[in-house]
Formats: sequence, C-alpha cells, structure tokens
Amino acid sequence: MGACTSCGACCACFRVDFAVYELDDMGGRVPAGLAEPVNGSTVRMRGTDHVPIRCAALTGQVGQQVACGIYEWRPSPCREFAEGSDACARARSKHGLPALN
Repeated sequence: MGACTSCGACCACFRVDFAVYELDDMGGRVPAGLAEPVNGSTVRMRGTDHVPIRCAALTGQVGQQVACGIYEWRPSPCREFAEGSDACARARSKHGLPALN
C-alpha cells in the first residue's frame, strides 16, 4: 500500500462499479449506504460518478495524506487496483503527480 496512503488519485479518478452481492445488506462487506444502484445487479461507490470524482469513502487530501474509510471492506475493483499500474499512472497524472517507479 506504500504510496497509496499519500496519494488517493485512483479514488478521485475512476468510477467504481461492483456487484450488489458485495454490499453488507446482501451478504458482502461494503457498507450499502456508500453505494448507489446502477442496475439490478450492479452498484457504484457514491461520489465516483460525479464531477469532480471523489469516492465518498476517501478522507484527506489527494497527493498529500489520504485514507479509505472502509479499507477493510472496500469493493473488489479497489482491492484489484494495482499500485504502479498504467491506470495508477493515469490517475496520478490527472492530479499532477509523477508516475511511481
């Protein structure tokens, strides 16, 4: 998680859609109050379809010090996001941050 605790650019750059079964009221762990329905089988993290994008679970200031308020219960797209990946570099660039080496 290294640079992620001081970055958070991905949390303020991408839509985060995931299956409804990941919600706590459907047997998963993601707090349902932080998600909005997309369709019958998909939900989206609140704040990730607004402009500017900022996930409702993100705390702190992007590029300085951030945290995920639901880190232990975050949805699969967040768990699968790779620090240093091309998507990470795009998100960091959008926020004026250099790519990670």
